[in-house]
Amino acid sequence: MSLRIQRNPTDPNQTSVEGHGCRVCLVRHLAVCTALPPDQAKALEAMTGDTHLRAGELLAREGEPRRYVFTVQSGALRRTRTLADGRRLVAGFLMQGDYIGFSGASHYRHTIEAITDASLCAVSQPGMRQLCQTYPGLEHELMERACIELDATRDKLMALARMTPPERLAGFLVDMAARRARQGLDDAVVELPMTRTDIADYLGLTIETVSRCFTRLRTDALIATPEPHTVRLLDRDRLEALAAAA
Repeated sequence: MSLRIQRNPTDPNQTSVEGHGCRVCLVRHLAVCTALPPDQAKALEAMTGDTHLRAGELLAREGEPRRYVFTVQSGALRRTRTLADGRRLVAGFLMQGDYIGFSGASHYRHTIEAITDASLCAVSQPGMRQLCQTYPGLEHELMERACIELDATRDKLMALARMTPPERLAGFLVDMAARRARQGLDDAVVELPMTRTDIADYLGLTIETVSRCFTRLRTDALIATPEPHTVRLLDRDRLEALAAAA
């Protein structure tokens, strides 16, 4: 599999995607490049381009060499791994502003697939290393985000080990609402681009259990589901208390 990466016509030695404007990027305030002041964004812009995926297309396949780092501009993706017994593990969901590139591995450890149509900006790994050396603030931002991601991974491990299915789903919805808040969107309504099967594979549950948990949260008047992919949080305090029960 190969991405639709094109050569920058202004520099045959610089790999980029289709032209990109970092200073006018709609997710700049969410992305790692927010660490760069506007007058320094030109350096990043010179190395950055856009790539576009349709729903179902792969950004990367497990085992492929890592050549680029990405920031999600729009859409949603899922990170998956196939276990030895054939089961699928959903390791996480990637949305606006998320950075794809925190790894010391030379090859992808997960397959990354677009759930919806998605746009991403891409920078070669050597290019990002060069930028971090030149602009320490960027490296600091990457370190902070890596720590946040590590904390989130630990929280998920605790959830899988200690929390009941309804508590896991409540925690997932609270986390999705927090993402909406960071994007400046209404966090009383959560849009779920992923399927119930995706959610089940992420939470370590069966799809039947996830469906029962949604029913229970609706019955308890914690949420409403006016549309299949839309969840309205009716009682945020109780939902957060349930998510923190462990």
